[in-house]
Amino acid sequence: VMVYDICHHINAQAAREIIPQTVLEKPPSAELRPNQKDSDSLPVYELLDPILEAYVEKDSSFEDIIDMGFMPDVVKKVITLVDRNEYKRRQAPPGVKITPRNFGRDRRMPVANRYQPF
Repeated sequence: VMVYDICHHINAQAAREIIPQTVLEKPPSAELRPNQKDSDSLPVYELLDPILEAYVEKDSSFEDIIDMGFMPDVVKKVITLVDRNEYKRRQAPPGVKITPRNFGRDRRMPVANRYQPF
């Protein structure tokens, strides 16, 4: 959701369409297979974003996030996906830092020895 806000801000600051509206209206997707949408395999962003913020930005534990009122199976899935994909973040070039804590320098998780938080 934050990315969309940033895109709208960029367009507003430029007083023109730098980021096309068609890009902003397209359903989010990793585009790894035809017609794939993020909603096919992830919780809706309104549910996903606060879980990610708690886990990544605030370093909240599984139990802390459950105590916030989220369903344990959803939280476990999100945390597992974040941690299992750490190796991809290590392979990627540094990205723009838009929050106080970003993937990369600010958050490092093990990628070896079959690390699993659950």
